[in-house]
Amino acid sequence: MRDYELVFIVPPDVQDDDLTAVTSQVQSFIEREGGQVQKTDMWGMRRLAYPINNHWEGQYVLMHVAQDPARVSSFERDLRLAEKVIRHLVVLREE
Repeated sequence: MRDYELVFIVPPDVQDDDLTAVTSQVQSFIEREGGQVQKTDMWGMRRLAYPINNHWEGQYVLMHVAQDPARVSSFERDLRLAEKVIRHLVVLREE
């Protein structure tokens, strides 16, 4: 298992209850692949550098994840298919 940081952006029109549901859905993607979420930070609404799907703002969420390196691409595929995630980035954490 390696430690990763996952940052994903949700559209600004998603309400708090739906944001919690999206975060739970992403967590289930990770756990289904044998990983575990160590920490979740809601960064809130931020302005984007360029428009994504005609949105100039988005709600950012940061997750610290422990995952097998061979399975990272599997949950990234699920993130690409998730309708409420407009952008994501997975980075290996340095200790």
